[in-house]
Amino acid sequence: MVELSEKELSILNDSLSDEQLLVKKYKMLASQTTDKEISSKFEEISQRHQSHFNELYSMLG
Repeated sequence: MVELSEKELSILNDSLSDEQLLVKKYKMLASQTTDKEISSKFEEISQRHQSHFNELYSMLG
């Protein structure tokens, strides 16, 4: 594994926080709309951000 600098770890941590927040926001939006097509799109976007989070998190281990 490549050792990350303090600055890289900080950026990675910020990115993880951002992605986690986006997952939560899009899940909330999906649950609040009554339009099934829009809800489905919000869920899709949420899953995409969860995937980004998982990829970033894997860089830590």
